[in-house]
Amino acid sequence: MIVDLRSDTLTQPNATMLEFMKKAKVGDDVFDEDPTIHELQHHTARLFEKEAALFCPSGTMANQIAIKVHTQPAQEVICHEHSHVYLYEGGGMAFNSGVSVKLLQGDYGKISALQIVDSINPDNVHYPITSLVVVENTSNKGGGSCYTMDELKAIKAVCSANNLKLHLDGARIFNAIVASQYTAAQIGDCVDTLSVCLSKGLGAPVGSLLLGNAETINKARRLRKVFGGGMRQAGFLAAAGLYALQHNVVRLAEDHQRAQAIAKALSACYFTESIMPVESNIIVFKIKDEIASHDILELLKSKGILTVPFGKQLLRMVLHLDINQSMVDYTIATLTGLTNK
Repeated sequence: MIVDLRSDTLTQPNATMLEFMKKAKVGDDVFDEDPTIHELQHHTARLFEKEAALFCPSGTMANQIAIKVHTQPAQEVICHEHSHVYLYEGGGMAFNSGVSVKLLQGDYGKISALQIVDSINPDNVHYPITSLVVVENTSNKGGGSCYTMDELKAIKAVCSANNLKLHLDGARIFNAIVASQYTAAQIGDCVDTLSVCLSKGLGAPVGSLLLGNAETINKARRLRKVFGGGMRQAGFLAAAGLYALQHNVVRLAEDHQRAQAIAKALSACYFTESIMPVESNIIVFKIKDEIASHDILELLKSKGILTVPFGKQLLRMVLHLDINQSMVDYTIATLTGLTNK
């Protein structure tokens, strides 16, 4: 048995989703004439109570468009040092927007309102103008950690008081919503813009959306074209996103429960030093210093359990809809057999 826990980006559209895609009505989206893309954008905007949404090929593009919309060259963005927009988007903030970045430390990928207050640059020609804060919910490098609603409201209050825009990288926002039991509308109320990924745990093959007010999304549409993100009959992809939002959100709770169960088994393994708190579908665990993490990655691989390296002595597992209960049971049984070397 192969249990592929490397990422929730590995999900495959099931037969029902593929049939839904095949029946989609499509048009030329660069002409703004694709009815299924319109439906997806309107549906998602309504969920988060935002005025408008824009379908993009990837979460990275959605995030980079947001940063470009909210900033001018030589301004500064505040984010966590482990945030996706900084670590995993190819230096896009500098290349696309010409901005500098102020990196903050924080527990499990999260930053606080107080940290942001202390990091806003003074009105001084020696410093770039602070213009944007980016938070990530859930935090990938933080082991799937979730902001509380109070934390997000406090950050939004600081941004509003200091004329800063707030963008939320919502690559796994529905995991946060399910885990923390707040609503999409509450999230939408806390931020100026957010990205929403459809191709991770929700199971769609491609696509993310950028949400915001009508003026922002109108600007974003122009930037999407400049970035090469204008697609034609992309309604087939949008249909997969619609199906995912309508059928695969509530079941994310299963992934979270299964992650907890696997983490419990991992905690007893001879090679495990520690595990980040498991709040959603991500498990990040540290290998004891005297053991090579690569050896454990290969050991698990030899038993059919695939993981990825995630930093010094760190490995990551991610639960998703293509991991069924029998795979989870097999993984737990295998790990249980590794309590003693």
